[in-house]
Amino acid sequence: MRTLPPNLDLFAVIILLGVAQGLFLGLFFLTGSRGRMVANRCLGWFNLALSAISAEIFLNYTNYTFQVLWTVDLAEPFNFVLGPLFYCYVFSRIYQRLPRRWGWHLLPFAIWLVNAVTWVYQPPEFKYNSYIDSWHPEIMYVPSGSYLDEDFTGIRHLINELTLVSCVIYAVMALLTIRRAGKSVATQTAARLPMLRYLSWLFALVPVLIVVVKPQFYNDLGDHLLASYIALTIYVTSFLVMRGSSFFQSEPPAKEAEAVGESRKKYEKSSISEEMEEAVLQKLNRLMADEKPYLQSDLSLPRLAAQLNTTPHLLSQLLNDRLRQSFFDMMADYRIREAQALLRDPATAHLKIDEIAERVGYNSTSAFHTAFKRITGQTPAQFRAAATSSRSA
Repeated sequence: MRTLPPNLDLFAVIILLGVAQGLFLGLFFLTGSRGRMVANRCLGWFNLALSAISAEIFLNYTNYTFQVLWTVDLAEPFNFVLGPLFYCYVFSRIYQRLPRRWGWHLLPFAIWLVNAVTWVYQPPEFKYNSYIDSWHPEIMYVPSGSYLDEDFTGIRHLINELTLVSCVIYAVMALLTIRRAGKSVATQTAARLPMLRYLSWLFALVPVLIVVVKPQFYNDLGDHLLASYIALTIYVTSFLVMRGSSFFQSEPPAKEAEAVGESRKKYEKSSISEEMEEAVLQKLNRLMADEKPYLQSDLSLPRLAAQLNTTPHLLSQLLNDRLRQSFFDMMADYRIREAQALLRDPATAHLKIDEIAERVGYNSTSAFHTAFKRITGQTPAQFRAAATSSRSA
């Protein structure tokens, strides 16, 4: 059997980086406290599926498949989990649960997985011919037989068309779910919709690329372009994760009393009028009561000031002079009050503590526990237990 030397170029590097980052991101969402959230599990498995598909394309594109013929078409069934996993991620990110009868969405994957047995269990010569047919049509076939009928469904030759249809259906379902949620969900959930909409449009571009790329190339020769786009989406997801992480946000001062005192000194010579302070304060109170921007995990002082049509300098002075609080103190107060309401509400009794933390704007469960204990003198679990006892008494 003739082989070719490895082909390593820019596309190969991009695809390999996407595979590595997808593996990292998948394991990140599936491990630790993050893995207890259903949305994170869906996103974790979604990224692992992307990595599996991209890894096979990397081997094919670089000619390393000649060295590992057993990997030929091994990742093909994962084409049919991308759509269901992405849709389940969007749905559970909004509603904190999987859609009803979610298992049925994995039926095409299950069928393709069973069908995969019939082509995985084939002689090396058969796999060699399959590989060169898709990626190196200039090479002559070698004589080969087959152990089994390679496709009991009779539709394997439609893999590209079926993948396209699956991606279109689930991209539309995700976008419709986001659209409906924008009219009905609570403020804290609505804050997530722009990011979900952005990711959904990125996913919706996959079938568009299939339509554009596939007709231009023989069989699978254009898959390196699709794998490069997959790498882009993986890194965009990583960027969004980092942007929303509390690790990269400013921390509140260690000595709160000193911070407030220093801030007051800073603004002692300011010429802000009491009328302006009162107007901004009233606007702040209305905004907090009506729109609850504090439930956004990435809310910052400049962003809040922009919503109030004022400057961060003026808003910081107002918080210190009139409320005797720093921005972080105020955020913690509002968020913990919201958490107390959720912990008391029987309708949200099924939510775990880390899900409560996320709903009220905390990316870190430990930070939520620390703030809750500091403000209430109890842990969230103790507060929920006391609230449950009082209801049943």
